[in-house]
Amino acid sequence: MIYLTKGDITLFDGDAIVNAANERLLGGGGVDGAIHRAAGRELYEYCKTLGGCKTGQAKITPGYKLKAKHIIHTVGPIYKDGNSGEPELLRSAYQNSLKLAQEHNLKSIAFPNISTGVYGYPKKEAAQIAFETAQDFLKRNADMEIWFYVFDNENFELYKDFEGILLQ
Repeated sequence: MIYLTKGDITLFDGDAIVNAANERLLGGGGVDGAIHRAAGRELYEYCKTLGGCKTGQAKITPGYKLKAKHIIHTVGPIYKDGNSGEPELLRSAYQNSLKLAQEHNLKSIAFPNISTGVYGYPKKEAAQIAFETAQDFLKRNADMEIWFYVFDNENFELYKDFEGILLQ
């Protein structure tokens, strides 16, 4: 099942939340900073040992002070012109996050809007890629709950009309 909710992803009470991280994995602005603040200093210390993360890839850490048991950190692309591999890299960020969740036998995962903040990815295109990737994954792995946590009305409006998404 795919769910949509408007709210703070750091409050998700499930197996994993996804962090829209930068390549250093050491915190930043937006959702990345919010997750690091909510999880506590232990997350920063653990992330220092990971050696960063390449764009489109994903790494997993404990959730520390979050309700979620794990944090899956993924790096989305910085949007240039849409013709520089951005769609493939964004899709890869979602796919690799889902694959990591599956490898760790996680049954619920919550995603923010990856790359749509300071990385400048057009929100409508990013939402389409995110939703299609989730749908494709669930065709082969029907036992996972995928949540999209949006923080603003614009993203909520973009996601809510996707066929099959459940509003929470």
